[in-house]
Amino acid sequence: MHIIIVGCGKVGEKLVELLAAEEEHNITVVDADQSVVQTITNQHDVMGVIGNGLSIETLMEAGVDNADILIAVTGTDEQNLLTALMAKKLGGCRTIARVREPEYTKAIHLLKDDLGIAMIVNPERAAASEIARVLRFPSAIKIDTFAKGRIEILQFKVPEHSVLHNMSVSGIVSKLECDVLVCGVERGNDAFIPGGNFVLQEGDLVSIVASIQNVARFFKKIGIKTNRVKDTIIVGGGNMTYYLAQQLIETGIHVKIIEKNQTRCDTLCQELPKASIVCGDGTDNRLLLEEGLETAESVVSLMDIDEENILLSLYAQSKTDGKIVTKINRIAYDDVISRLDIGTTVYPKNITAEYIVRFVRAKKNSLGSNIETMHYILDGKAEALEFHIGENSPVSHTTLDKLHLKENTIVACINRGNKVMLPRGRDTILPGDTVIIVTLKAGVTDISDILR
Repeated sequence: MHIIIVGCGKVGEKLVELLAAEEEHNITVVDADQSVVQTITNQHDVMGVIGNGLSIETLMEAGVDNADILIAVTGTDEQNLLTALMAKKLGGCRTIARVREPEYTKAIHLLKDDLGIAMIVNPERAAASEIARVLRFPSAIKIDTFAKGRIEILQFKVPEHSVLHNMSVSGIVSKLECDVLVCGVERGNDAFIPGGNFVLQEGDLVSIVASIQNVARFFKKIGIKTNRVKDTIIVGGGNMTYYLAQQLIETGIHVKIIEKNQTRCDTLCQELPKASIVCGDGTDNRLLLEEGLETAESVVSLMDIDEENILLSLYAQSKTDGKIVTKINRIAYDDVISRLDIGTTVYPKNITAEYIVRFVRAKKNSLGSNIETMHYILDGKAEALEFHIGENSPVSHTTLDKLHLKENTIVACINRGNKVMLPRGRDTILPGDTVIIVTLKAGVTDISDILR
């Protein structure tokens, strides 16, 4: 596929990294900053065009007239929307635009078809949804949903003295009598798709697949709290805070927001009348303690500066047993940050790139099994993909024990109608099912890619 990426910021760079790794794509990046374009073209096998994405000449030089997809991820919503509109008029390609402002988000879906935009991505809203899921199930570090919310992949850390320590994966079903499937394990820098004989250890980051009901039962049996938080302190009053507070208030969670800009506080008071708004510096330890940090069931750091978010989360970790969530903007330091004990970390740029890559994979697909959902798990080392199985799918009407799957690949779940099945060897995939595949192999675009 010929893909044009307009805007080479953090999201654009992450998209190039993910899509260029799949090799089949012909990628062209566009940015007005020559040094940024040069850096990306030197690091990846992509073409570069220096210029403004709003320029017809620039878009034509990038090959918009024969492009399959144009992705507009510049720093401004207006430019992204106009670039997408121009690309649609010039070349007829599918377009994706990043739109961040709440005012635009409310109206843009009314105009989506008129503008010819195939997909609109809002990083702040997407990240807020991920945080809201975690706060509803605070024992998890990360939660990804499939089958329209009926199936979840949850990541959690095996605590000290846990019953899971030194237990084999097969023992979870036989000893704990829990219908969950371990689909991935992180241990240090290594990632595994474990077999039944794999033995879990304290400190492992374990990803499990289960229905929502079975997840709660499993965590109860291993002695981990599952109840959602009753209240939260959010530090920082940006757009992500607005989206997150909206979602939490709707589910009955009390929200307190600390923001130092008085004008922004006034706006939040109007937009979120059910939230408590405190005008003050969220990095001030005394203010945090006065506002109930020590008794808060969750603390979410959503300030603009990563260092402030990290320090605040480390401080909160020392003062409360509540759930800690930290927003990180700079992807380059994720290896260092992952070693810090700051609870759940959320990367809006990664989430945005993940949404877009899923769309690109689905459009590339042609063999009757479409990608419904895709998430990166195990710190980005593995992919969990949900496929809809078509009539001519090569995996249908064959028992799983006779499918010749590639190494480090498992069928983690089968969803048939309203029935969720954690598959065993004698189960069969049928046309009309949706299945969740977990694999260490990058770039899977069709269900046939999982076969040898």
